[in-house]
Order: sequence, then C-alpha cells, then structure tokens
Amino acid sequence: MTAVSSPAELILAQLPFARLLGVRLVEATAAEVRGELDWSPERCTVMSAMHGGALMGLADTVGGVLAYLNLPPGAATTTVESKTNFLRAVRGGVVTAVSRPMHVGAQFIVCQTDLLDDTGALVAQTTQTQAVLRR
Repeated sequence: MTAVSSPAELILAQLPFARLLGVRLVEATAAEVRGELDWSPERCTVMSAMHGGALMGLADTVGGVLAYLNLPPGAATTTVESKTNFLRAVRGGVVTAVSRPMHVGAQFIVCQTDLLDDTGALVAQTTQTQAVLRR
C-alpha cells in the first residue's frame, strides 16, 4: 500500500469515480483547486477528441473538492447544477482544470472551473452549484 502524503491525495482517495477516470489533484485549497486529466483514446469520442463527459467529470471533481474545502464544520456537499460550455476539442496532452469560488454562502457554493489544454488555451468552462448539506 502506498502512503498518502498530501491533503489533495487524501481527498482524492475518497473519490472512486475520479480515480477511475484518472483525475489527479495537483493543488487543493479553499481559494483554488487544480486537477489534471491525461488525453487517452479511451476517453475520446469521434475524431480523437476527448469526450465531453470526461471533461465534465474532471470539472465536477475539482469543483466538488473546492466546495468541500469551503464547507462549514460538519457539513457535506453535492452538485445540484452544472453547466459546461465546450470551446475547442482536446486531441492530445493533458487537460488542467482550475476551480475558484464565485460565491460561498450558507446554502450554496458556486464554483467556476476553467479547463485548459497544454498551451493554456481555454477548452471548456463549467459553472457548478453545490448545496451545503447540514448534518
């Protein structure tokens, strides 16, 4: 068994779908979460373009982690709305997702996640609303 060394790895260890998809968390703070996903043929649709579902899975993961890091003690979160604009195809390399809070409130947390290709070009942008679930 491999030792878990960073807070980002501890969070990712609790997200089985994100691990299955291949998401890596690079940085995870309440102000910004960064994640990565490699292009691979298994994550593609026609013409070798990365599937929108793979990109949305990456965005949902980093946005959800960002919301989690902004929760009050004892609360949980779940995605209640997500909207993605796809701007260009990804046909290779690594997609980097950068999520930042737009609103942190008592009932909802709204995140904006930019997905960038290897050149830094914006390939998609997701706005996501997370409910704050009081236990």
